[in-house]
Amino acid sequence: MKKILTLLLFVVTSTIVSAQTFTNPLTVSGADPWNTYKDGYYYYTQTTGRNLAIWRTKDLTDLRNAEKKVIWTPPPGQTYSKEIWAPELHFLKGKWYMYFAADAGKNEDHRMYVVENPSADPMQGEWIYKGMVADETNKWAIDATIFENRGKMYMLWSGWEGDKNGMQSIYIAEMSNPWTISSKRTRISSPQYAWENNSGIGVVVNEGPQMLKHGNNLHIIYSASGCWTQYYALGMLTAPVKGNLLDSATWVKSPEPVFQQNPANSIYAPGHNSFFKSPDGTEDWILYHANINPNDGCGNKRAPRAQKFTWRKDGTPDFGVPLKDGVELKKPSGTR
Repeated sequence: MKKILTLLLFVVTSTIVSAQTFTNPLTVSGADPWNTYKDGYYYYTQTTGRNLAIWRTKDLTDLRNAEKKVIWTPPPGQTYSKEIWAPELHFLKGKWYMYFAADAGKNEDHRMYVVENPSADPMQGEWIYKGMVADETNKWAIDATIFENRGKMYMLWSGWEGDKNGMQSIYIAEMSNPWTISSKRTRISSPQYAWENNSGIGVVVNEGPQMLKHGNNLHIIYSASGCWTQYYALGMLTAPVKGNLLDSATWVKSPEPVFQQNPANSIYAPGHNSFFKSPDGTEDWILYHANINPNDGCGNKRAPRAQKFTWRKDGTPDFGVPLKDGVELKKPSGTR
């Protein structure tokens, strides 16, 4: 009997310890991971290429077991029917919006689009195609994200200055509502440092902008260099909360990457991230995709990973280095 009780105690203890930890990657595959938190649930999405899907969970580190639903599939033959990239889910003005980049089969035709759902639960209700979201230039555009600051709504995205591929830059514009850009676009970042210019094919990249507010500053964390290289990394732009966000001079670029490959941990090309708070709101976490080999490229070998980060005394984020896969990490504080 004593041996049986000891064995049961060991099993129970092991289960409790397991429930309090997780390991990366969160799933076997998934590029451009995005999440948002509302009413006790994390809503996650990623690039599928063919439709829009949402995963719902109370524990983002247990993504493998999350409830999943395809919420919208584009009709064939439209300008937005193919190559659906980098979707983002936002709750704005009392409704849900999913932004995505898409085309009709040619990359040079990529533009940003949005669908809308008035339901309180994004897994329920009907998702309606709302239209293209473009500034007056209507140039190539991907990786839209939305943020609000001091009562105004803004969109950030990655785009071309003209009509030919060669350089992707980060743009910002003001919005009058969740589907309408109401100002001229402003280019706030283009590849300028050596670590932003790794591609091997003559195309230089700034993409995947994400807003990270902290104290009196706004930080845009963006991805740089070609995702097809091992050098894909995260950079940072910073502006004061009270600054003129449509003035490019307001934004200051960090000269070094803030998160990059770690060969010692077998993590390459970390990028296209989003952020989340722990369930109790006390911790900050970064969610990003990465490869385990230097030549894995931009395909389905990329998988989502999560790790906690901290803040330096100067108010800038300290993301550390990408952690090795398979290492047990403590779950976000407040996870049940």
